[in-house]
Amino acid sequence: MMNDPLLLAMLGTGFTFAATALGAAVVFLVKKDLSPALHRSLLGFAAGVMIAASIWSLLIPAQEQARQQGQPEWLPTTLGFLMGGVFLFALDHLLPHLHPGEKQPEGVPSGFRRTTLLVLAVTLHNLPEGMAVGLAFAMAAAGPQSAVPLAGAAALALGMGLQNMPEGAAISLPLYKEGFSRPRAFVYGALSGIVEPLGGLIGVLLAVTMARVMPYLLSFAAGAMIYVVVEELVPEASGGGHDHAGVIGSMLGFALMMLLDTALG
Repeated sequence: MMNDPLLLAMLGTGFTFAATALGAAVVFLVKKDLSPALHRSLLGFAAGVMIAASIWSLLIPAQEQARQQGQPEWLPTTLGFLMGGVFLFALDHLLPHLHPGEKQPEGVPSGFRRTTLLVLAVTLHNLPEGMAVGLAFAMAAAGPQSAVPLAGAAALALGMGLQNMPEGAAISLPLYKEGFSRPRAFVYGALSGIVEPLGGLIGVLLAVTMARVMPYLLSFAAGAMIYVVVEELVPEASGGGHDHAGVIGSMLGFALMMLLDTALG
């Protein structure tokens, strides 16, 4: 079991998907929207987790893997990181989606309903998160000499799960406000995370079939996540100004993910 990369990746991304569903279940408990300060602090927390995960769980292991393969460490990490950002930039401009609180959708024009666009906004950046978890578990399955130990992959999945909970709520609560029933809003919020197991599957398949380019793949996932942080989470967490709630959330999220990765990894 511990040597099966596909099974490990499905367990890891299954956990992150379950965390998204747990967050979406908040719609059954909350009678109104989250307070703006709490919303910004949760977005900041997610940003901090993703930044720390990109560094300790993806870029540093990518450097170690490149060193083991005899490659210059800067080449795959730099190119992979930029390629991940370009990939998300392209998706951001092609995939129709609508961020909560915004009036105008992004991406190519479509006839999708507003509620569908809201779900697609979160789905957009769940894909690289799933890939990151899948890649980490694929490397962990390679054995004790791997640049990513099993405990480190588990720490990444735990961190991604923690930051997925507010994302689930960020979908279910606006949908309820749009007129959905609580059960229906919960289902849509939970399903926004279903792409993570798909991303994990893609990550494992790439890792197994293209082991030589693993440093590029890890850096790609890091670049994609940093793009999400800078393009979406940081502006929303700031509230359009110098907001302390988002900053405090970011610091706590970064510290927690760093603690998990260094203590367990």
